[in-house]
Amino acid sequence: MSVAARRFEVRAGDRTLRLGERPWLMGIVNATPDSFSDDGRYPTLEARVELARTLLAAGADVIDVGGESGVTNRPAVDPAEEIERVVPLIERIAGELGAVVSVDTYKPAVAEAAIAAGACIVNDVSGLRDPGLADVCARSGAALVLMHTRAAPKTKLLDRSMDGRMADDVVAFLRERIELARARGVAEEQLILDPGPDFGKTPAQTVEVLRRLDDVLALGRPVLMALSRKDFVGAITGRPPRERLAGTLAALGWAADAGGHVFRVHDVAEAAEFLAVRDVLAGRRELAADARLSDRLRWERQD
Repeated sequence: MSVAARRFEVRAGDRTLRLGERPWLMGIVNATPDSFSDDGRYPTLEARVELARTLLAAGADVIDVGGESGVTNRPAVDPAEEIERVVPLIERIAGELGAVVSVDTYKPAVAEAAIAAGACIVNDVSGLRDPGLADVCARSGAALVLMHTRAAPKTKLLDRSMDGRMADDVVAFLRERIELARARGVAEEQLILDPGPDFGKTPAQTVEVLRRLDDVLALGRPVLMALSRKDFVGAITGRPPRERLAGTLAALGWAADAGGHVFRVHDVAEAAEFLAVRDVLAGRRELAADARLSDRLRWERQD
């Protein structure tokens, strides 16, 4: 059953993000050589800027730039190197393309440099392990994504003792992180929550958390859903990361109907088309009575 997302105005630097009127799409641009998903397909600054341009044209509302992969078989990147990776890219995407930019980092020095370069959201996948990240957001006014995880960055944690208890842990952890961020000077209107699918969770535990999404929404802040190509989708479908589009769209549709706000996806064009068809069928947007399909789109040409 579809639930209308609660509406929020989120402070993000000098911007106000109006969330809840429709699902927002966050496109992913990795400035790393070892992403689990794109495996270095965009090795240069120009290639990454063009990827961002393509994602924006396809319907992305936000571009999330990351300078360190989440893979656990390689060490953490030094903050100086991470800054070198993300700052030139953020400057181009925020300046040249005029986009809303999020930086995917858990390091205060990287966040500070990224904000100076034009990022207005800090997407912290560590669960505010370093409270100094909250200090950066308090000073700058950047929005802060608080994600649930009990695993330290670059480590894997799969604890079966949390079976049946993970959803409660997510809610308790996020409530405590909200209080910590507020105590460090971050305003409530700067906060976005992420239940952390796959982070420190088995696929079944992720499913447990998602089925209890209404409990996360009850914390009273907008929710970011990072569902794209995740392990839980692979466990259900038996597909490797780049073949998880159908499963990702199924998760996206479910989470949008459940009241989620922002959806972090690799395949922005496909996600935007999925949401467009969903909205027309649900009556949230209209298809013109004189709409017709051009002959160019009616059939595939044979070579």
